[in-house]
Amino acid sequence: MDLVQTTIDELLEREATTLARISPDLGRMHAVARDFLAGGKRFRALFAYWGWQSVAGLTDGAELLDVEPPDHGPIVAIAASLEVFHAAALVHDDIMDNSDLRRGRPSAHRQFEAQHRDAGWDGTPERHGEAAALLLGDLLLGWSDELFDRGVRTNRDPAAGWAARDEFVRMRTEVTVGQYLDMLEEDSWRRRDEAELLPRAQRVVVYKSAKYSVEAPLAIGAALAGGSEAQLAALRAFGLPLGVAFQLRDDLLGVFGDPEVTGKPAGDDLREGKRTVLVTLARQKLPASARRLVDELLGDPDLGADQIAMLQSAVRESGAVADVERIIEREVRTALAALAEAPLTRAARDRLAELAAAVTARSS
Repeated sequence: MDLVQTTIDELLEREATTLARISPDLGRMHAVARDFLAGGKRFRALFAYWGWQSVAGLTDGAELLDVEPPDHGPIVAIAASLEVFHAAALVHDDIMDNSDLRRGRPSAHRQFEAQHRDAGWDGTPERHGEAAALLLGDLLLGWSDELFDRGVRTNRDPAAGWAARDEFVRMRTEVTVGQYLDMLEEDSWRRRDEAELLPRAQRVVVYKSAKYSVEAPLAIGAALAGGSEAQLAALRAFGLPLGVAFQLRDDLLGVFGDPEVTGKPAGDDLREGKRTVLVTLARQKLPASARRLVDELLGDPDLGADQIAMLQSAVRESGAVADVERIIEREVRTALAALAEAPLTRAARDRLAELAAAVTARSS
């Protein structure tokens, strides 16, 4: 997605001029924004593009165009917008999770915190770092909106542009409340009935990640191309179960991922006390004594390597890892079955099937 990165770089160049005109003190904010917008897997941009291509590539109702459509500028702008939105979400997520690292580098609030500490400013570095990162996330949200509006304005079908805008608005609401529900589970689970914990964890998966990461980008792209109700329904039927599988893989990596690959400390989700489907299933399967130990340790930010290894062992030996792997396989099968006969271009279906494998078999 070189065109997406080019669009993001052009945005950063324009905004650098704007920020410099306001104050040289904003150079650090721009540098951190640039850092967060460099690289990444670009899954959301890819799903948006192939959602668009699955509809825009149709000729006479069936055939894929042999060449890139000349009006791809709007979808590139919108795909870039989703990446900028995702960067904003990561900045805010790291504040809420008190994360030190993102992609192997200091998280945004830690970078601002270090600037404060090195300069010897008044106040506390921690408060300054969190406040500055919160504002950076808000700034990125504004830039995301700017790019999305450009895509809507330049789309050849204004009605389709507004339909894509509606999908974008829905996505922003869902992921924001999904993030709140995730935070709520971390703080309130002890006051919930045990029977409620798994469905509540599953709800977080759907709204915090599944819709946001896969279903919504697909729907946004297809809507921009003027997709029919049948086409959007097919993409949703593919995207939601794939999004669930995507997040369940992420949950496994959050507990067992290699820090050299994930760019985050080993067992980071355990220190953060994430009440994931994986953890919930493990708790259900563990004997009472082991469950009490997990409950005591989970969410302690000072967990050492031995304690992390103990929790990892408990989760694995409970059988929850195997259960989650089976769920991932089931959700991927469901997604691919929905894709097989979908009224979409053959090339797009093939590419989406490849993406399904990439997002669920990844190691970072």
